[in-house]
Amino acid sequence: MKTELVTTLKRQATKILSELHESKEPVLITEHGKPSAYLVDFEDFESLKRRMKILEGIARGESADLEGKTLSHAKAKSKMKKWLT
Repeated sequence: MKTELVTTLKRQATKILSELHESKEPVLITEHGKPSAYLVDFEDFESLKRRMKILEGIARGESADLEGKTLSHAKAKSKMKKWLT
């Protein structure tokens, strides 16, 4: 992963963005020698957001199952039947 100073980003934003789009590798931006932010390609970021939504849904389902907040197929079908008829 490439690392750039925030001052370099200010001076060479177009070049850094061009390299980012080419390589698809995130760029770590540092300020005062410390990590400050990641610069990532737009499409990659959107893909990460979609993946996070899926993982959050799976985590909610696992929690519901552990807490006993799930229904058997037959019970779910019975409850849904009144809405689907």
